[in-house]
Amino acid sequence: TDLKNRGVNDLFVVCVDGLSGFGEAIRAAFPQTKVQRCVVHLVRAALKYVTEKDRRPVTDDLRKIYQAASTAEAEQALDEFEQTWGGKYPTIGRQWRLHWNDIIAMFEFPPAIRKAIYTTNAIESVNSVIRKFTRNRKQYPNAESALKLVYLAIHEASKKWTMPIVGWKAALNHFAVMFEGRMPKATGQ
Repeated sequence: TDLKNRGVNDLFVVCVDGLSGFGEAIRAAFPQTKVQRCVVHLVRAALKYVTEKDRRPVTDDLRKIYQAASTAEAEQALDEFEQTWGGKYPTIGRQWRLHWNDIIAMFEFPPAIRKAIYTTNAIESVNSVIRKFTRNRKQYPNAESALKLVYLAIHEASKKWTMPIVGWKAALNHFAVMFEGRMPKATGQ
Protein backbone atom coordinates (compact mmCIF):
# COMPACT_ATOMS: atom_id res chain seq x y z
CA THR A 1 0.00 0.00 0.00
CA ASP A 2 2.86 2.35 0.80
CA LEU A 3 4.32 1.70 -2.66
CA LYS A 4 0.96 2.52 -4.25
CA ASN A 5 0.79 5.72 -2.19
CA ARG A 6 4.21 6.65 -3.56
CA GLY A 7 2.96 6.31 -7.13
CA VAL A 8 3.92 2.75 -8.06
CA ASN A 9 1.22 1.44 -10.40
CA ASP A 10 2.53 -1.97 -11.38
CA LEU A 11 5.13 -4.55 -10.42
CA PHE A 12 6.05 -7.45 -12.69
CA VAL A 13 8.08 -9.61 -10.32
CA VAL A 14 8.95 -9.13 -6.66
CA CYS A 15 11.64 -11.17 -4.96
CA VAL A 16 10.85 -11.47 -1.25
CA ASP A 17 12.81 -12.84 1.68
CA GLY A 18 11.28 -15.15 4.25
CA LEU A 19 9.36 -12.41 6.08
CA SER A 20 5.99 -13.86 6.98
CA GLY A 21 3.08 -12.37 5.05
CA PHE A 22 5.20 -10.25 2.71
CA GLY A 23 4.20 -12.16 -0.43
CA GLU A 24 0.51 -12.00 0.52
CA ALA A 25 0.77 -8.24 1.09
CA ILE A 26 2.33 -7.76 -2.36
CA ARG A 27 -0.41 -9.87 -3.98
CA ALA A 28 -3.13 -7.89 -2.18
CA ALA A 29 -1.81 -4.54 -3.40
CA PHE A 30 -0.62 -5.72 -6.85
CA PRO A 31 -2.64 -8.81 -7.88
CA GLN A 32 -0.87 -9.25 -11.26
CA THR A 33 2.58 -9.41 -9.66
CA LYS A 34 4.56 -12.64 -9.64
CA VAL A 35 6.08 -13.27 -6.21
CA GLN A 36 9.41 -15.09 -6.11
CA ARG A 37 11.08 -16.27 -2.91
CA CYS A 38 14.71 -15.15 -2.74
CA VAL A 39 16.88 -18.18 -3.43
CA VAL A 40 19.72 -16.73 -1.37
CA HIS A 41 17.43 -16.57 1.67
CA LEU A 42 16.04 -20.06 1.02
CA VAL A 43 19.50 -21.61 0.85
CA ARG A 44 20.72 -19.66 3.86
CA ALA A 45 17.67 -20.79 5.86
CA ALA A 46 18.24 -24.40 4.80
CA LEU A 47 21.92 -24.35 5.79
CA LYS A 48 21.17 -23.44 9.39
CA TYR A 49 20.17 -27.09 9.87
CA VAL A 50 23.19 -28.56 8.09
CA THR A 51 26.47 -29.71 9.64
CA GLU A 52 29.68 -28.16 8.35
CA LYS A 53 30.69 -31.46 6.72
CA ASP A 54 27.46 -31.62 4.66
CA ARG A 55 27.21 -27.94 3.66
CA ARG A 56 28.85 -28.24 0.23
CA PRO A 57 26.97 -31.35 -0.97
CA VAL A 58 23.64 -30.00 0.36
CA THR A 59 24.25 -26.66 -1.35
CA ASP A 60 25.14 -28.43 -4.60
CA ASP A 61 21.93 -30.48 -4.46
CA LEU A 62 19.82 -27.38 -3.69
CA ARG A 63 21.43 -25.63 -6.67
CA LYS A 64 20.09 -28.42 -8.91
CA ILE A 65 16.58 -27.38 -7.85
CA TYR A 66 16.72 -23.66 -8.51
CA GLN A 67 18.93 -23.94 -11.60
CA ALA A 68 16.73 -26.56 -13.23
CA ALA A 69 15.49 -25.86 -16.76
CA SER A 70 11.81 -26.32 -15.92
CA THR A 71 9.34 -26.73 -13.08
CA ALA A 72 9.17 -30.48 -13.73
CA GLU A 73 12.97 -30.74 -13.55
CA ALA A 74 12.98 -28.67 -10.35
CA GLU A 75 10.34 -30.95 -8.78
CA GLN A 76 12.39 -33.99 -9.74
CA ALA A 77 15.51 -32.39 -8.23
CA LEU A 78 13.58 -31.64 -5.02
CA ASP A 79 12.37 -35.28 -4.88
CA GLU A 80 15.98 -36.44 -5.32
CA PHE A 81 17.14 -33.97 -2.68
CA GLU A 82 14.61 -35.39 -0.21
CA GLN A 83 15.61 -38.96 -1.05
CA THR A 84 19.25 -38.10 -0.40
CA TRP A 85 18.93 -35.71 2.54
CA GLY A 86 15.36 -36.12 3.86
CA GLY A 87 16.34 -38.60 6.54
CA LYS A 88 19.09 -36.39 7.91
CA TYR A 89 17.56 -32.94 7.26
CA PRO A 90 13.77 -33.35 6.91
CA THR A 91 13.04 -29.68 7.61
CA ILE A 92 14.72 -28.47 4.41
CA GLY A 93 12.45 -30.39 2.05
CA ARG A 94 9.38 -29.45 4.10
CA GLN A 95 10.28 -25.75 3.99
CA TRP A 96 10.89 -25.81 0.24
CA ARG A 97 7.60 -27.64 -0.36
CA LEU A 98 5.73 -25.22 1.91
CA HIS A 99 6.89 -22.28 -0.24
CA TRP A 100 7.03 -24.18 -3.53
CA ASN A 101 4.63 -21.92 -5.49
CA ASP A 102 6.77 -18.87 -4.70
CA ILE A 103 9.98 -20.78 -5.42
CA ILE A 104 8.91 -21.93 -8.87
CA ALA A 105 7.53 -18.56 -9.97
CA MET A 106 10.84 -17.96 -11.76
CA PHE A 107 10.22 -20.95 -14.06
CA GLU A 108 7.46 -18.99 -15.79
CA PHE A 109 10.21 -16.84 -17.29
CA PRO A 110 12.88 -17.50 -19.89
CA PRO A 111 16.46 -18.06 -18.63
CA ALA A 112 17.49 -14.43 -19.24
CA ILE A 113 14.89 -13.17 -16.76
CA ARG A 114 15.16 -16.15 -14.42
CA LYS A 115 18.83 -15.52 -13.71
CA ALA A 116 18.14 -11.85 -12.97
CA ILE A 117 15.30 -12.85 -10.63
CA TYR A 118 17.13 -15.35 -8.46
CA THR A 119 20.57 -13.72 -8.43
CA THR A 120 19.68 -10.06 -7.94
CA ASN A 121 19.32 -8.93 -4.37
CA ALA A 122 20.21 -5.26 -4.05
CA ILE A 123 19.06 -4.96 -0.45
CA GLU A 124 21.32 -7.84 0.60
CA SER A 125 24.18 -6.10 -1.19
CA VAL A 126 23.57 -2.85 0.70
CA ASN A 127 23.28 -4.68 4.03
CA SER A 128 26.53 -6.50 3.33
CA VAL A 129 28.34 -3.23 2.65
CA ILE A 130 27.02 -1.70 5.87
CA ARG A 131 27.96 -4.79 7.90
CA LYS A 132 31.47 -4.70 6.45
CA PHE A 133 31.93 -1.06 7.48
CA THR A 134 30.44 -1.49 10.96
CA ARG A 135 31.80 -4.95 11.85
CA ASN A 136 34.86 -3.72 13.77
CA ARG A 137 33.23 -0.65 15.29
CA LYS A 138 31.07 -1.77 18.17
CA GLN A 139 30.53 1.57 19.92
CA TYR A 140 29.65 4.99 18.59
CA PRO A 141 29.73 8.29 20.50
CA ASN A 142 26.18 9.06 19.33
CA ALA A 143 23.52 8.10 16.77
CA GLU A 144 24.71 10.75 14.34
CA SER A 145 28.19 9.20 14.14
CA ALA A 146 26.67 5.77 13.38
CA LEU A 147 24.47 7.33 10.71
CA LYS A 148 27.49 9.05 9.14
CA LEU A 149 29.37 5.75 9.01
CA VAL A 150 26.43 4.05 7.28
CA TYR A 151 26.23 6.96 4.81
CA LEU A 152 29.96 6.68 4.04
CA ALA A 153 29.67 2.92 3.58
CA ILE A 154 26.85 3.29 1.07
CA HIS A 155 28.60 6.20 -0.66
CA GLU A 156 31.81 4.17 -1.11
CA ALA A 157 29.95 1.08 -2.28
CA SER A 158 27.86 3.06 -4.75
CA LYS A 159 31.02 3.75 -6.75
CA LYS A 160 31.06 0.05 -7.67
CA TRP A 161 27.35 -0.12 -8.50
CA THR A 162 27.72 1.24 -12.01
CA MET A 163 27.89 -2.24 -13.53
CA PRO A 164 24.60 -3.23 -15.16
CA ILE A 165 22.99 -6.54 -14.29
CA VAL A 166 24.56 -9.23 -16.46
CA GLY A 167 22.08 -10.15 -19.18
CA TRP A 168 19.77 -7.25 -18.35
CA LYS A 169 19.16 -6.26 -22.02
CA ALA A 170 18.05 -9.79 -22.85
CA ALA A 171 15.83 -9.86 -19.75
CA LEU A 172 14.36 -6.45 -20.63
CA ASN A 173 13.56 -7.77 -24.11
CA HIS A 174 11.61 -10.69 -22.61
CA PHE A 175 9.84 -8.41 -20.12
CA ALA A 176 8.67 -6.24 -23.04
CA VAL A 177 7.10 -9.30 -24.71
CA MET A 178 5.73 -10.99 -21.56
CA PHE A 179 4.29 -7.82 -20.08
CA GLU A 180 3.17 -6.17 -23.28
CA GLY A 181 0.84 -3.31 -22.49
CA ARG A 182 2.22 -3.06 -18.96
CA MET A 183 5.78 -1.96 -19.81
CA PRO A 184 6.41 1.72 -19.16
CA LYS A 185 7.41 3.82 -22.12
CA ALA A 186 11.14 4.58 -22.45
CA THR A 187 12.12 7.94 -21.00
CA GLY A 188 15.41 8.21 -22.87
CA GLN A 189 17.48 7.12 -19.88
